[in-house]
This record gives sequence, C-alpha cells and structure tokens, in this order.
Amino acid sequence: MKMKRFSALALCATLLAAVNFHATAQPAGYPAKPVRWVIATAAGGGSDVMARMIGLQMASQMGQSVVIDNRPGGASLIASENVARSPADGYTVYSADNGTLIFNTVLFKKLPYDPQRDFAPVGLTARFPLVLATHPASGFQTAKEAVEAIRKAPGKYSYASSGMGSPHHLAMEMLKERAGLDINHAPYKGGAPAMQDVVSGQLPFIVIDLATANPMIKAGRLKVLAAFSRQRMASLPDTPTLIELGYTDIEAAAWQGMVVASATPPEVVERLGKELRQAIETPAVKTKMIELGVEPTPSDAAAMRQHWNKEAQYWPKLIRERQITLD
Repeated sequence: MKMKRFSALALCATLLAAVNFHATAQPAGYPAKPVRWVIATAAGGGSDVMARMIGLQMASQMGQSVVIDNRPGGASLIASENVARSPADGYTVYSADNGTLIFNTVLFKKLPYDPQRDFAPVGLTARFPLVLATHPASGFQTAKEAVEAIRKAPGKYSYASSGMGSPHHLAMEMLKERAGLDINHAPYKGGAPAMQDVVSGQLPFIVIDLATANPMIKAGRLKVLAAFSRQRMASLPDTPTLIELGYTDIEAAAWQGMVVASATPPEVVERLGKELRQAIETPAVKTKMIELGVEPTPSDAAAMRQHWNKEAQYWPKLIRERQITLD
C-alpha cells in the first residue's frame, strides 16, 4: 500500500526512548541471526514506519536485529515474489496486505506467487481505516449531500484514490454498487499525490486511509464526510459511518499482517507470532501506531487465516463484477 511519507527517524527515536532496548539472553535456536522484514513500499511510508517501530521492539525481545528491506513497485509483486522464493526458515518475514493476499489474485491474470500456497500467516498487525473526504471549499457538508449530488449528475464528478486495485479504489466501487452511483475514478501513484490534488481543489472527492489523511484533516485542509468502518472511529467521533447513513453493510479497510514462506517450521511461526503480538501490545508501540492513524490488531496465525479467508469470499467477486484488471 502507498501512503504519505512519514519521518521514520523521528518516530523511531521517540520509541527508543520509551522502550527497554536491553535484549535479554535467548536460548539456543531461533533466532540465531538477524531477521529480514520485507516491506512492499518505499522507506518513510506509513507501512514502513509501522514495521520499523514493531521491528525495533521485537529486536529488543528476541536479542537479534530486525532489518527492514524495502522492495516497492509492481503492486507488491516484486516484494511478494522475493519472499515466496526465500528460504522457509523464519529469517524472512513480510508485511502482506489485502491487496497482496486477495486482490492481486483477481486483478492479474498471472502472478509470480500464489498467496495460499506460498505464504503462511504469522499474525495480523494493523487495520488502516478508510474515509470519504472532500476539500472544505467543495460546498459539500455531509456524505448524504455528496451522494445525492453524484446520483443526480451521473459521470459529472470524479474521485481520487491511491491507485487502481487499491483498497481505497475497491471501497468506492463497493459504495458505487450499493448506492447506484456513476462517478469517475482518478487513480494516482500513492495516497499523498492524490490528496494534494483534492486539497488544492482539482478533484472534489477522495477515498483515503486515515494515516495518510491525518495531517491534512488536522490542518483543516481536508473535510471527512464519512467512514467506511462498521463503527465510528475514536479519532473522528463526529464522523458518521456509511452504514449509519443507510448504505447497508458497507465496510472496507486496508489491513496488514505478517507472513512467512509456507514451509517455515510451525514452532518458528509460533515464536514469531508470539513476539509480534507482544511487540504490538507494548504500550509505547501501540500508542505510536494509533498516533500514526492505524488500528493495532494483534492476533495469532489462526485468527489471521480466518480473517484472510473471510475477506477472500467477497472481494474477488466484486472485482470480477466491476471488471477491474491491472493486466
């Protein structure tokens, strides 16, 4: 997923001051060397910053470094193939999102990896809430006003997203289907450039993740109309959900979890999962994740698999029906 660049150094420096970085001695066995954590986005993005925070805490727990390896590009295909072809020994882990694990299987005719065959879940890490927003000068005060305007003028309006096939794009496709809307899609190479064109008034609407949008929301340059969540977000208590507004069962988010090569020994997967959950639940890490605009969602491998399978029952069908492709 592509999001606004953050100051990784500043956040990690704050975290260093808040956590105990004195690693304790570990018994013989795993991990006996540094762990490589592959990220499918560039350094400085929200996913990268989050992984560095969690990885720093995991390193202090395990007594081994966690080295971030950024491999952006190709709708996560580059990073995914690299991990799928890596030794299944637990020394390569990967931040896989719903695009990597679910959307890509339908968006592309052929993939260099098979998510179900090549990856084993370790645990969920975070949920990235999505919102429908506009610029303050657009004249739209509520989501209902916006939806009614779009419905009355088919094809007149456009919305920005972070790219074709992104969770942001597919969330709006869901709304278009449920609300019977005809609105043009303007895909960008990332959430930051998409947001810049909306706050400057070049486009009236955007579907964006809260982590990317937070700075502009706080600065009053972006107005949030509704959330794609099931319940109101604690950080935006006055923002209604689309479900509240009568658009039945509309819920969408970008989410991530850690995976490893599928043949990784179960005891190593279990150890990684335990360390991952402990790191996310560390108060300093959890607080920083929330400040970043994401919802911590620590889980074990079984819960991640269940969530993965549940999402896989819906999104591929929507993608096929809307005839969305990246080939």
